[in-house]
Amino acid sequence: MSSPSLTLPSQERPAARRRLLEILGALAIASTYVYLVLNQPADITGGPGSASALIALTGFLAGAVLLIVAVLPTLPASTLVLIPVALVLNIVLGQFVGSTLVPFYLDAIGTVLIAVLAGPAAGAATGALSSIVWSFFNPTVLPFAAGAALIGCLAGLAARYGLFRRFYLAPVAGFVTGIIAGVVSAPVAAFVFGGTSGVATGAIVSAFRAMGDTLLAAITKQALLSDPMDKAIVFTIVAVLVYALPRRTRQQFPFIRRHRVLAGSSPAPAPQAGAHADGSKQAPGTASGPASDSALNG
Repeated sequence: MSSPSLTLPSQERPAARRRLLEILGALAIASTYVYLVLNQPADITGGPGSASALIALTGFLAGAVLLIVAVLPTLPASTLVLIPVALVLNIVLGQFVGSTLVPFYLDAIGTVLIAVLAGPAAGAATGALSSIVWSFFNPTVLPFAAGAALIGCLAGLAARYGLFRRFYLAPVAGFVTGIIAGVVSAPVAAFVFGGTSGVATGAIVSAFRAMGDTLLAAITKQALLSDPMDKAIVFTIVAVLVYALPRRTRQQFPFIRRHRVLAGSSPAPAPQAGAHADGSKQAPGTASGPASDSALNG
């Protein structure tokens, strides 16, 4: 009688758990967005103390935390250190540019940077967290947390599928991301508090309203004018920043190595047959565990 073959502990369960957490996080953010659009809570701009703001804050925060917990085991310390920097970058630039006559936002540079370095789930979590933290200073940005998370997710997917390997494709990816983000954010701007918070973008909405457009139509047109160009600029700036990093620094990020995000990046070496990354041998006839990536994080 032959003895049963030895098998190593499967990695399928941790990977499935991370994937489930990512799905739950995305659903929490999406359901909170739907709640805001359907209920149109006018008191959300009154600050975190209002009932609607607490619901939105809880939903978006829960989604962001679930995403972070899902990707935390795959993130290097260098990425964890960068996330607070990205939040500050988003808030400072967004607050400054929003108070000028420039019809852009530039409040997603930190989000896109994390997405390119660490993947879609990390980018989505950074975008949502950025809006949550910013809302304590400017409550009007809280309803846009879902759009900020979507931008991070789309930026990570663009990086995963090679749109940052050619420098000229980065602004194209940003332009497309801006179209999607503009369509998603327009109902929130129209139904939740009836306009946009930026000085220049608000003037554009007023101009379209003066020409006879409905509020939703005016805000959607403004978003389709501002968001694509804004995200094209943001993606270009991030591409410049990432390529300016020393090659050795860029290669410290597993997401960049694994998916060859940038030109000249080398894919992560595949483990040899019969051996694992830690050097342990694999029993004959057993299958190696799947890669640790999940659906959102690559």
